[in-house]
Amino acid sequence: MEPSPVNGRRTRRRYRRPLVGVATAVLAAGALTATGMAGSAEAADVNVARNAGFESGLANWSCTGGTATTVSSPVHGGTSALQATPTGQGTARCTQTVSVKPDSTYTLSSWVQGGYAYLGASGTGTTDVSTWSPGSGSWTRLTTSFKTGPNTTSVDVYTHGWYGQAAYLVDDVSVSGPDGGGGTDPDPEIPAPPAGLGVGTTTSSSVALSWNAVPGASNYTVYRNGTKATTATGTSATVTGLTSDTEYQFSVTATNAAGESAKSASVSARTAKEGGGEPGPGPSVPKHAVTGYWQNFNNGATVQKLSDVPANYDIIAVSFADATNTPGAVTFNLDTAGLNGYTVDQFKADIKAKQAAGKNVIISVGGEKGTVSVNSDASAANFADSLHSLIQEYGFNGVDIDLENGLNSTYMTKALRSLSQKVGSGLVITMAPQTIDMQSTAGEYFKTALNIKDILTVVNMQYYNSGAMLGCDGKVYSQGSVDFLTALACIQLEGGLAPSQVGLGVPASPSAAGGGYVAPSVVNAALDCLASGTNCGSFKPSKTYPAIRGAMTWSTAWDAKSGNAWSNAVGPHVHGLP
Repeated sequence: MEPSPVNGRRTRRRYRRPLVGVATAVLAAGALTATGMAGSAEAADVNVARNAGFESGLANWSCTGGTATTVSSPVHGGTSALQATPTGQGTARCTQTVSVKPDSTYTLSSWVQGGYAYLGASGTGTTDVSTWSPGSGSWTRLTTSFKTGPNTTSVDVYTHGWYGQAAYLVDDVSVSGPDGGGGTDPDPEIPAPPAGLGVGTTTSSSVALSWNAVPGASNYTVYRNGTKATTATGTSATVTGLTSDTEYQFSVTATNAAGESAKSASVSARTAKEGGGEPGPGPSVPKHAVTGYWQNFNNGATVQKLSDVPANYDIIAVSFADATNTPGAVTFNLDTAGLNGYTVDQFKADIKAKQAAGKNVIISVGGEKGTVSVNSDASAANFADSLHSLIQEYGFNGVDIDLENGLNSTYMTKALRSLSQKVGSGLVITMAPQTIDMQSTAGEYFKTALNIKDILTVVNMQYYNSGAMLGCDGKVYSQGSVDFLTALACIQLEGGLAPSQVGLGVPASPSAAGGGYVAPSVVNAALDCLASGTNCGSFKPSKTYPAIRGAMTWSTAWDAKSGNAWSNAVGPHVHGLP
């Protein structure tokens, strides 16, 4: 049976406290009014059995005379039940000592299925009781009651099968009566979403996944592209029946008797090519993505390791590659000293960890002081060859073009196409031109973007450190407003780039740029305006672009300096776009 859908979660009614003592309370109140003597209501009955639904395995239970375990199916309620198998000399008896009040009545019950099943209580101080079922193919309720003696404070509750008979199942044991001081099971809480979801071995038709255990979870559900794919009781699963050389998004939830958690952060995986061959180099970029530049230097912002970059960032651009004496060629030198001893091995391990979490880590070329020049066939080849070497050495998912001192569209196009042929279809290519570079399709940056449109991931233009610029309506707009963002983005959207190839690049804080900072709320308003036509300023585009890719910031370090205020506000908004 499918679980009852209540807010998408499986719910379970268990051990609700009955309204015992209500009449007593009313009478007591009346007695107080009539006689002036204080009366009080009796405490409500509770279930004094612990781990009564076996959601915590065999905790609180002691089993002898056979084998006993918990199973996830069949269950009467929640996600677990006891399954015990007698031997020829034993009845597979499971016992729990419960705390009770003297001179009190308790109702004992459980649900059973399978072979012979007994339920009883001993050490009551009066008459011990038991009841049994000869076996059933469906859940059957056993119930009896007992009264404790004047000095009885604990009772042994037990269940067992019969010698050499089939296994029996028990679930939802209840010993309902006054609290004897031992309390009752706390109401279970919905578990937290699993963390650490990562991709293991991939074949042409399967992807292996693993994740961290979640306290209180009894099983897990794996989702493929938002649809339930499989379940697991442990922290790993393999999703099968997939198409070769295809990107998939995976997430996982944790479940217990209280319900199902929210989905984990998603990861991407690409199946192998049919007949062998490696899949693409890394996770695919989400439909709506946040890009952040990670600083390989200390300039007064927070010094970070890659592992410190928050999960709201989908693309992390490592800033920057370094020029060499060979025209067009680049290399990368980790600033270990400036980054408080961060080692190359740690850096490489952090790249893998980010990729396992579904993130893309790319190498950025350029920056304000970048001096890389690609202006010939030879330098284009050097550029592609050196980047390919860095991708192989560090595991980067792609490249960001952030050349602020000029760009030759002819040779940069050749270089990026050559790199794409070397790496394959999974290569991530981003660009971060200045506003002046994207005013016209005749500009070298704009021409490059259009030349590689079939392999381009996103252009995150820098809407900062800029003078006033023309919008697509021919009007002049100044930086620092929602209109500046939307009217200039419109030029790219109407100039030939797909909406998924357009992002809004802004500073993470006022300290991150010389000018053009806008509050995260302005970024979100601009995204809403472009995606759905809402929250616009004076400029409103003639149509909407629901597939707008997202936003970029300089930098994750400046964001951290401000308590990650930018990514905490913009990240969820981007990921919630239609």
